[in-house]
Amino acid sequence: MSQKTILRALAGETLPVPPVWMMRQAGRYLPEYRATRAQAGDFLSLCYTPDLAAEVTLQPIRRFGFDAAILFADILLLPQALGPKLWFEAGEGPRMETTTTPAQVAALRPAGAIHDTLAPVYETLRILSRELPKETTLIGFAGAPWTVVTYMIAGRGKDDQAGAHALKAADRATFEALIDRITEATILYLSAQVEAGAEVIKLFDSWAGSLKGQDFADFAVKPVARIISALKDQHPGLPVIAFPREAGPGYIGFAAATGADCVAVDNSVTPEWAAEHVQPGGCVQGNLDPRHMVTGGEALVRETRRVVDAFRNGPHIFNLGHGITPDADPANVQLMLDTIRSA
Repeated sequence: MSQKTILRALAGETLPVPPVWMMRQAGRYLPEYRATRAQAGDFLSLCYTPDLAAEVTLQPIRRFGFDAAILFADILLLPQALGPKLWFEAGEGPRMETTTTPAQVAALRPAGAIHDTLAPVYETLRILSRELPKETTLIGFAGAPWTVVTYMIAGRGKDDQAGAHALKAADRATFEALIDRITEATILYLSAQVEAGAEVIKLFDSWAGSLKGQDFADFAVKPVARIISALKDQHPGLPVIAFPREAGPGYIGFAAATGADCVAVDNSVTPEWAAEHVQPGGCVQGNLDPRHMVTGGEALVRETRRVVDAFRNGPHIFNLGHGITPDADPANVQLMLDTIRSA
């Protein structure tokens, strides 16, 4: 049995103190991150410079001693490696050359061609596997296919994912071909991450909640199940965390349907609901509201204890219900950790 607490929880062990990490734990709320980002010059240069990407991954581990480090990268590096142009607008986020026609899907590079572009990401993982403390788990990740294609179709993140839903309705064959291409490339990308040192994989489906009924089964469940099955065939024993954000009732049975070892839940569901309906299926990750990292105080302590208590009777990895925001106070992160470890 591994002594790494994250791996123990993912294997189904109920621990007296839950292991903890945070989504976006390397980020703009930390002054040391902002300094390294300035050194890199821009966001994509930071992602593609292994020494700097490793540095920002290590910063929250040095400061807070989280039980896991997650590779610093971006979910849109994978579609960029297939050909579409990617850039970041200051203050507005990512922009991507759109892929919406059969010809554009056909023009994407073969999935096996991604590794030249993504080689710096694998080098970052190799650095981290050498430099992380021995007790710290290294997590690799990718976006789930549905979320990735919403960006490819719209060219940017949109809360309603209208472009993807419209293409799905108007030209389902092209939409499904794009999902298939991203699924195939994601398997290769994540397998290479494991070979470079990732011990756990996480699949982020940030927009899963906009899929309903059969579409949820077809595009939030089936592609993720295909990815997980392929990864576990290639890397027996590899733990995978799936995050179908805002899935609501779709969280129930998601682990069994996809083969995930852990389901991360957002803060639109209560920890008590998730403990009753999701945790019986295996490890749960979550789900403190990220706003408490901004506001702090007694409410942060109370809600942190509530999450710990709700999930106490089964395998649990403490995390936020979504990523920590740039306006968060690092002191509140430390208060959260102190509360978890004394609960």
